[in-house]
This record gives sequence, C-alpha cells and structure tokens, in this order.
Amino acid sequence: MLSVLDIFRVGIGPSSSHTVGPVRIGARFVKSLLREKFMNQTAKVVVELQGSLAFTGKGHATPQAVILGLLGYEPETLDPKAAEADVAQVYERHKLLLGGQAEIVFNPDVHIVFDYETPPELHPNGMVAKAFDDAGNLLREQTYYSTGGGFIASKIQLESPLENDLVQPDMNVPYPFGSAAELLAICAQKGLQIHDVIYANEDAKRPRSETDAQLDNIFKVMMDSIDRGLNREGILPGGLEVKRRAPGIWQKLHCAPASNEREQLFDWLNVYAMAVNEENAAGSQVVTAPTNGAAGIIPAVLRHYCAGENMIVQNVRKFLLTAGGIGLLYKQRASISGAEMGCQGEVGVACSMAAGGLAAVWGASPEQVASAAEIGMEHNLGLTCDPVGGLVQIPCIERNAIGAVKAVNAARLALHTPDQMKVSLDQVIETMRQTGLDMSSKYKETSQGGLAVNVVEC
Repeated sequence: MLSVLDIFRVGIGPSSSHTVGPVRIGARFVKSLLREKFMNQTAKVVVELQGSLAFTGKGHATPQAVILGLLGYEPETLDPKAAEADVAQVYERHKLLLGGQAEIVFNPDVHIVFDYETPPELHPNGMVAKAFDDAGNLLREQTYYSTGGGFIASKIQLESPLENDLVQPDMNVPYPFGSAAELLAICAQKGLQIHDVIYANEDAKRPRSETDAQLDNIFKVMMDSIDRGLNREGILPGGLEVKRRAPGIWQKLHCAPASNEREQLFDWLNVYAMAVNEENAAGSQVVTAPTNGAAGIIPAVLRHYCAGENMIVQNVRKFLLTAGGIGLLYKQRASISGAEMGCQGEVGVACSMAAGGLAAVWGASPEQVASAAEIGMEHNLGLTCDPVGGLVQIPCIERNAIGAVKAVNAARLALHTPDQMKVSLDQVIETMRQTGLDMSSKYKETSQGGLAVNVVEC
C-alpha cells in the first residue's frame, strides 16, 4: 500500500507532473546508465516529450526539469537558486555534467524534443530518454510516464498486470484497504478513527518517530511556503505579467479593521492559498498536496485552523494522516493527474482531502470524514485543466483559493449531517474517474481549449 508520505512530497514548482516528475525521470535514467555501465560511453542524450508534457511543457518548466534530472538533482533536496544557476550554465555552454560525473554536449533547444505528434501509449505525460555513444549508436532507450503528484513509472512498470487497473493493497500492512468502504469497515470493526488506521499502516513501514518527523517537516515546508508568498511582491515569470496578489491582501488584512466573520474567513483562506500557489508559479519549494497545481488548499486550511499560538501538533498530524489516507484512495482508484482527469483530479482531490482532514480535527466520525471528502469532490466534478499560456497561474492560483473555501464548507456540511450521505466517497471517486476519461483532451492540461484559447496572452 502506498504511504501518505508518497502523497505529500517536497518538491519545486510549478508542476508536480511536468516539473517534479521529469526531474525524477531524468535522474532515474542517469542511474540506469550507471547500473548498465553505459555512463562512460555516453556522448549524447536526447529526451522526447510527448502528450501533455509537450503541449504545456515550456510553461511548466519541463525542459529545465529534464536538465536538473540529468544533472543528478532530486526534487526534495535541490536548492532552487543553485539549480537555476546550473540550468543557465547548460543553456549558455551547451554542455552538461551527466549525473555530476561525465560531461557531454547538450543543447536543450536541440536535445529536448517536443513531440506533438506521437500520442503516448499508457499515460498522457510521456517522456522518452535515449543515450548514444560517439558513433551515434543507441546505448539505451527508456520510456517513462509522469503520472501525477510527482509519481513516475517506466513503460515496463505500467505494462505489468494490475487487476481492474488499480493499485493493489500491500498485504504487509495491518489494515490494507482498496476502497473507502473497506477503510470505514476497518474503522467500525476495530473502533478506530481514520488517522489511527493510517498511522498503523505507516508503523509497518518505519518507526512512528520517523513518520512524525516527516509529517512535521511536511507541515513546516507548507507553512514556510505561505510565509514566503505573503512577503514576496512582484511579477510571476512566464510572460503573462501576472502580479503577485497575496502580499497586498495580507497587508489589507493587517491594516483594516476586522470585518464580519464570513468575509474574514474567506480573506484568510484566500491569502494563504494564493501565497502558496504564487510561490509554486515562481518555481519555489512547495509540497505536492497531492499535486503542485493544487498545493495551496491543504496548507491554507491547516494554517487557518490548526496553526498559530495554540497549535496542537497532534491535530496537524491527524489532519495530514486523514487527508493523506483520502488521497491514497484517489491515487489507487482513479488518478491525481491533471493530464488524465482535468483539474478535478488536482484541485478537486485536494479539496476533498482538506475537507476530510479538517472534519477529523473537528471531531467527525469516520463516516462524516468520508462524507466531507465526498462533498469536497462532488462539487468539483468536471473541473477542467486549461492553463492560459501553459502556465500554472491562470486559473490555477485563484482556483486554489476557491478550493480552500469549498473544503471548509464541505467539512461543516458533513458535521451537520449525522446520517450516511446518499452518495458515497467510492461512488464520487469512480464518477471522477469516468468523467476524466470522457473529458476531451483539450481540457486536460494541453492548453488547447477553455480559458487557454479564449484569454488573449499579453
């Protein structure tokens, strides 16, 4: 069974599937060259981007991500400023230190190919890496897929048989579950809350102290991204001339007298979510939650309801474990990739996760937590991914602010509903999956439809 620490990952913006995934793919390809003892023979590397990686790769910084991966960087540990300087050197010198070891000729404008014609076979985010020797002989070729949320897989991995095309539960954990119904049944039979079940499964993978330390670090990175975003003014990169708005809203909140409770709530959630996603759009460090494009929703809700002077660490962990458990269901039963599901698979899933996590902190029963998560997704069904200019800015930044408000309302509605909801969490996840499959590719992170074609780029 996947870990919640697979759902929450530290990385860099602007995209988990188009930036974080390609960094990992590049690094994995280099490791394969080392493993197969091709490193010393490699004179040239060519990377072909297919599907959504080709159509919106430039706006999502995919070429830079490819370079970072080939240099041997890992998303969790790289320093964005140092990485930016190294990428600039590659563009200037047309040379690359492969895996930090062997220098090869590498011109990004030549050796990174945007293949708009070849449809990827197994996932919309396809990437083919090839290594050649001095004579032009192919040493190694591997097809990879960036499957959303920073997850990656080789073609071989995705072609391995999976019953019902779902990720199967790992039986080495005490409470394996493959559906919300199974998870709720475990809670009922064992008298546990959802976060208790997730904790127990995580305990089978590592000591509790390590899990807590990683959860605490995830929370810290989330809060740091909010703090940076609240204080960094200026224009976001990419050419749309989008101005950072979070600092201005932040100043107004501190300078203006308190408004009514509803307006104040909206303002706080809006400013926190926008701060994170403006940082993400600038290529800064954020947490995939469950993706970069939806990285602001969970931190915003956490900041407003679980942080502050009276913060209870256990509530933060409860929130993340519960939200992460819900995220596992979406990852296992559908997808968290905008290129597969549209934005319902990103902002919709993040809204669902945040709703469930907050409901848990507010003392909801497992059934109410599932209801909160269901409500959070139900009202994001069909949400398209149509980024203007291929940038994770319009409508992505505001969409996170709206998603945070929806998540809180979903949690409140669930707590006001003592009976089982008519629509189950499993049903809404399956509906999202079917909707995503039916959705035109124009609306799935290709910038070929919707706002992306109706908004004139500046």
